[in-house]
Amino acid sequence: MGLNGWIHNANMAVARSFVGRRFRLDGSGHPRERKGTYFFTEIRAGLATFFAMAYIISVNATIVSQSGGTCVCPPDSPDLCDSDPDYMLCVAGIQRDLVTATAAISALTTFCMGLFANMPIALAPGMGLNAYFAYTVVGYHGSGLVPYQVAVTAVFVEGFVFVGLTILGLRQWLARAIPASIKLATGVGIGLYLTLIGLTYSAGIGAVTGAQSTPLELAGCEAQYMDENGLCPASEKMRNPTMWIGIFCGGFFTVLLMMFRVKGAIIFGILLVSIISWPRGTPVTYFPYTELGDSMFDFFKKVVAFHPIQNILVVQEWNISGYGGQFGLAFITFLYVDILDCTGTLYSMARFCGAIDEKTQDFEGSAVAYLVDAFGISIGALFGTPPVTAYIESGAGISEGGATGLTAITTGLCFFISIFFAPLFASIPPYATGCVLIIVGSLMAKAAKDINWRYIGDAIPAFLTIAIMPFTYSIAYGLIAGIISYIVLNTIVWLVEKASGGRIRPADKEYKEPWTYKIEGGILPPWLVRASKGKKDFWRPYGDVEHNTSPVAGRTLEGKESVGAETAMAQAGASERGGFSAADMRGSTTSGSEEGEKLKL
Repeated sequence: MGLNGWIHNANMAVARSFVGRRFRLDGSGHPRERKGTYFFTEIRAGLATFFAMAYIISVNATIVSQSGGTCVCPPDSPDLCDSDPDYMLCVAGIQRDLVTATAAISALTTFCMGLFANMPIALAPGMGLNAYFAYTVVGYHGSGLVPYQVAVTAVFVEGFVFVGLTILGLRQWLARAIPASIKLATGVGIGLYLTLIGLTYSAGIGAVTGAQSTPLELAGCEAQYMDENGLCPASEKMRNPTMWIGIFCGGFFTVLLMMFRVKGAIIFGILLVSIISWPRGTPVTYFPYTELGDSMFDFFKKVVAFHPIQNILVVQEWNISGYGGQFGLAFITFLYVDILDCTGTLYSMARFCGAIDEKTQDFEGSAVAYLVDAFGISIGALFGTPPVTAYIESGAGISEGGATGLTAITTGLCFFISIFFAPLFASIPPYATGCVLIIVGSLMAKAAKDINWRYIGDAIPAFLTIAIMPFTYSIAYGLIAGIISYIVLNTIVWLVEKASGGRIRPADKEYKEPWTYKIEGGILPPWLVRASKGKKDFWRPYGDVEHNTSPVAGRTLEGKESVGAETAMAQAGASERGGFSAADMRGSTTSGSEEGEKLKL
């Protein structure tokens, strides 16, 4: 018996076991077994998903730690405590806490997604939302709208509001009620927002900085050459070696790997820059001979060690009387972006793996999947992280053949193992991840091509959404600008048409994208409809549909990005996917059963 024979026998043995029936593997005998699914295929797919999104551990920790966390910076500090060694040591501790917190909440929620929802989808703190959390809500070193403790309270409350919206079926309705162009523009705007962050010093390569006569100017000098305003002298601009290491090794190298469809391209780019930056005594070292550098290097040398969450665990502040308006703004923004992001990603990935039922337009375990995400948001807030959401990188595992919860469980176990490598993840410099943010931003910007530019009533609100986000450093203000402008413009047009009896109409009105707040089948979730009909198995996703087998899981993307490109898509980037378009929500693409044949390995 060769290796292939042994693998086949092992696959069949697992399929006939309790595990196979629980996850509905091919050959399990379950009435809704998922054809073409095999144990070793699921394991391989889970590993692919992890390597596609492992970058989030270091990137999220780097971004969120820029808020300062629970560290206190005096309000009269001239440079927001950048030159305060004690404060920066505290921030380094926050970053280590966030490495553990990010890995832990990603492991927990992804494992639960696989175990309870039986979906091959991974979750983690959301890109885009983490930047909004760090740079707008809390602000750089605590200079934003509310303290860190109040911000994580808003995230905690949002999670439980999500639970209610999911149970009542309002989550999908809220996602559907937003005009399609604004949904797409949200992803593009967040992409530009991430790109700007990737260009700055705090969490990027340091190519731009604030200016006096203009909002931004070219930078790229070493920190010791900056003046009191944070500006670079002309003779030192673009001469910082760490910036060039980030550009060539973290940028060009990563993109070239993606062009040749190398799986884990982003991880390889981050690792290359990090390895170059770890030796001490070099111009690009991340561990200078300073008090802060010594502390960071001592932690790095541990390599394998469990770092407990010491400073940000359960730090919610429930007295929000002094932050009512700011708290509400942050809460609503988190809620809106999460609704679009997770709903779109879940539907996109469910369709990709062939789990969407063409009759109900629902996917198996949808309510449970939404609840896992909702509870994950609140639990993540207790860990001190921004909102958790589903990741589009799950497509990397699905394209490897993953179609059941075993894929997500494998990914979750990988995240759990990474908790014990906190010293390595905490020692990844910002110039190693800066180009990752730029790459993610460029991929998210592709959604701009699907915006309805033919009708100005759709185009202008979408453009304002895109432009306001990076220029104000706020996702919330971009959403407000886009939604309000859409309402004002289209309400006036409607009034003019009504008053003129339809004789006065704007040019190109025939190109206006359709909009409706209605959902086919009604607003109530399928489980509630089944319960109202007296069905005893109302909790089963297909309790009212006669099927014998599940669709065959998806294999490879046809006409879409390769796995290499998918690896750079953050969850905020889900807004550029079909899950956010009306067509995909209605099920306009082919089902997984019509896709190519899957390997049995």
